[in-house]
Amino acid sequence: MKKEIEKSRVVPGGKFSLKDHDTSYTGTLEKEAGKAELDLSKEALVKLQERLYAADSHSILIIFQAMDAAGKDSAIAHVMSGLNPQGCQVYSFKTPTAEEYDHDFLWRHYKALPERGRIGIHNRSHYENVLVCKVHPEYVLNEKIPGYSNLKVIDDKFWKRRYESIRNFERHLSDNGTVVIKFFLNVSKEEQKERFLERIDNPAKNWKFSSSDITEREKWEDYMKAYEQAINETATEQAPWYVIPADKKWYARLLISQILEQHLKEMDLKFPVLAEEETAKLEEIQRALLLGG
Repeated sequence: MKKEIEKSRVVPGGKFSLKDHDTSYTGTLEKEAGKAELDLSKEALVKLQERLYAADSHSILIIFQAMDAAGKDSAIAHVMSGLNPQGCQVYSFKTPTAEEYDHDFLWRHYKALPERGRIGIHNRSHYENVLVCKVHPEYVLNEKIPGYSNLKVIDDKFWKRRYESIRNFERHLSDNGTVVIKFFLNVSKEEQKERFLERIDNPAKNWKFSSSDITEREKWEDYMKAYEQAINETATEQAPWYVIPADKKWYARLLISQILEQHLKEMDLKFPVLAEEETAKLEEIQRALLLGG
């Protein structure tokens, strides 16, 4: 799926448009074949994660952004299901708390970064500050930023500086050994509607639905514009964006898994090699054990 991976990756400095990405794309794959490939990819991820953990030189930050009901939770559950929990952590970001509002917008995300050797998954992320806040600029006022006490001053220059802050943040992470991979699960408005109806019809899924979801759905076009601009402004070689067709969940999971697999392989991590003195000690212990010691 190298061709599909490249197709989903946003070219830095290009003119990315969501209209150029088919939300229901599955290539030539059939569903059952895709599921079989996903199983193989997950097996590969387990082995690659072990090298990441053992090498203890890099970390991976995986960011998931999407509209409601795009399948972020299920993608995380399925793709990461085989990973060692000791080396993997998931954070789901909600509305900032009072304490978080008393810091800059990146503070709570910096606190949640993965240590070396680990994979960190952010379900929603610092991008909410140029997505939800772009659609609802009144939320920015809660940050109490000096000089930004009313909506009139939250202009294009403000957002340009915020995009710059994000690029600098991600560049800093990359320079210090964190591989940043960003996924936008691109679901159609029609598919979102079907998934909302399913949540309403199924009592076991009622808890996933909120009336506010419909309020935000009414601002669909505003969100699409916000996503397009955020992705165009922050797609870099160090922190790439991948736009994942999300109408077919099985395909989205497969593509995400194979993108992660490719990045881990490109890192070319090795298991640590013991010093000659330590190797000699192991051989001595081995001989003793074999002799019944």
